[in-house]
Amino acid sequence: MRNVSVCTLWLAFGLCAAGCGPEPTPVAPPPPKPTVAPPPASTLVPVAAPSASETASAEPANPPPPPSGPPGKLNVVLITVDSLRADMPWSGYPRDIAPNLSEFEKKAVSYTRHYSVSSYTAMSFGGFLSGRYPSEIERSGYFFSAYPESVLMFPELLQKAGVRTIAAHAHFYFEKKAGFHQGFDVYKMVPGIVEDNKTDRSITSPDHAKLAIELLGEKGLGEKDKPFFAWFHLMDPHDIYHQHDDTKKWGKSSRDKYDSEVEFTDRHVGEILKFIDKQPWAERTAVIISADHGEAFGEHKQYRHGFEIWNTVTHVPLMIRAPGITARRIEIPRSGIDMAPTILELTGAPAEPSFQGKSLVPELYNKPAEARPVIIDLPRTSDNDRRRAMVWGDYKLTAYGDDFRFELYDLAKDPGEKKDLIDVEKSRRDEMKTRYKETVKGIRDICPKNTAKLKGKEKGRKC
Repeated sequence: MRNVSVCTLWLAFGLCAAGCGPEPTPVAPPPPKPTVAPPPASTLVPVAAPSASETASAEPANPPPPPSGPPGKLNVVLITVDSLRADMPWSGYPRDIAPNLSEFEKKAVSYTRHYSVSSYTAMSFGGFLSGRYPSEIERSGYFFSAYPESVLMFPELLQKAGVRTIAAHAHFYFEKKAGFHQGFDVYKMVPGIVEDNKTDRSITSPDHAKLAIELLGEKGLGEKDKPFFAWFHLMDPHDIYHQHDDTKKWGKSSRDKYDSEVEFTDRHVGEILKFIDKQPWAERTAVIISADHGEAFGEHKQYRHGFEIWNTVTHVPLMIRAPGITARRIEIPRSGIDMAPTILELTGAPAEPSFQGKSLVPELYNKPAEARPVIIDLPRTSDNDRRRAMVWGDYKLTAYGDDFRFELYDLAKDPGEKKDLIDVEKSRRDEMKTRYKETVKGIRDICPKNTAKLKGKEKGRKC
């Protein structure tokens, strides 16, 4: 945990600054223990199994086989929630703080071991939009990373394929300075946002939901064979945590107030979902709900998020509802790097071979989910040294700096990453390090524009 003067420096960067905090907040229960079959097996857990009598009365004698793919080109609505942890009511968290998201999860393919691309917004969404890891994208090199027009963002590919692209956001970083607007036909900001480099004081979900509904109600939107992609990133669970008068008062700790923020945001996500379900194009629409990163409340002496890649800040929800899918839970690890190819395929746009991820569409439509390594990538910036991790099966290998030190955790037995096994399970360590080195060979690291102020680089290295 950093001292006060360093914490003050972190806060000077506003959105997503983390790694420290003044209060010893009670630690929330860890995310539920993963129960994952060893690679390469796939575990599919039905959300609800009907009784024999229900099956006999509700299903025909010879039910048709499940579809092997989407019924044509789909619209896609992506709703992301800032700082949304994986431990939510549908995964065992005891507080009923997200009834709308919990109800959505029952009707979706839910990935119980989904990981964000990185540990804070600028890096996670840079990777998500470009289909590449942050370390291999042209970028400024500062905490508030700026991405130039030369970076190909997947909405640009949607535009070329004739897909209408829409977005609305609620933090000043999302304005054109970040580069996230590339490829969007309509890109709007919630009005009245307070631009504050030290923290995020705005309450935006009510106006954000209103703007999203306005854009989704555009005349002619969603006509058959003319798909659209819409993206809305709701901010309110992001620090500062406000206690809202119309939500339950869980307590005075940061986690208590955060839970109130989640409940508040869930209500407005519910408004957007209800509007979608009433539209004539709803039956041709996939809805994806996820997060850019999680949030820490004292685990590993970290508060908020930003400069580390522990599970508390990288393990996040992913739920996908689409026409013809069978609602279930998939427990094979997956990553936000898969979102770009998935959205391209759902909308009928051509695939982009240079993207790092793989489309999830085949497994959404019942093809067995195959195990593959998941990489979490936090590149070196003006405010943090590099962190990188690989999740493979039940294990997670974390690499520090330029791979000068490693830690190994069994996430099935130790989801809180409390016991480093690097010197205990030596054969597993060697296996994981070998796979890690082979996997990261495919990451084409490039130096950012700013190299003079990068933290942690070795003497004599440019970046």
